[in-house]
Amino acid sequence: MNTKKIALIALLAIGCYTAKAQDQDPKAKKILDELSVKTKAYSTIKAEFSWEVEKKDKTKDLQSCKIQTKGTKYKLEIPGHEIYCDGKTVWDFIKDANEVQIKDMEVGGDDVINPSTIFTIYEKGFKYKFVSEDASTQIIELYPVNPDKKKFHTIKLFIDKTKKQITSVKMMMKDGTTQTYTIKTFAGDAAIPDTDFTFDAKTHKGVSIEDIR
Repeated sequence: MNTKKIALIALLAIGCYTAKAQDQDPKAKKILDELSVKTKAYSTIKAEFSWEVEKKDKTKDLQSCKIQTKGTKYKLEIPGHEIYCDGKTVWDFIKDANEVQIKDMEVGGDDVINPSTIFTIYEKGFKYKFVSEDASTQIIELYPVNPDKKKFHTIKLFIDKTKKQITSVKMMMKDGTTQTYTIKTFAGDAAIPDTDFTFDAKTHKGVSIEDIR
């Protein structure tokens, strides 16, 4: 698994520790609670987003990605990979190698990979602070409760005040790089068949299957 893919998955990980209420910024909590209610009201989510990595030397790499979720099911498309999950099994299709790796979906733990939580990442494992707002955008910073187990030290959320949706996420990594995820399109309650969340080997001629369950 390449380092860029690992970094993206780090953003999508769930933390299993919840910060104590008295440690939280009440204004930030109110905004995040409203965001959570709005997001969880959708039965499905489809989104396209850009993924920019800025290194310490200021060089940048920009790529396009897609995600769709339905409960614990998801399909994540990132450069070189299509990752499917039906809520129990994960298929990682590596395009260049025409290979799919199959494994069980992990449950629990501090760094569990679960892209279905991309829009509710803030709910567990973070302290949060209100930073600023203008006529259209609210900014909140997240700090991991258990920082020693994370590759980042701060996540900055940009939230549309009217739509109550995340528009951008900026992740500050411990190695000095910055990763920015900007939502390009967002659709809630789109009709998505369950077959979209499973890998169909029949449609990928000659695919090599590595089952590591």
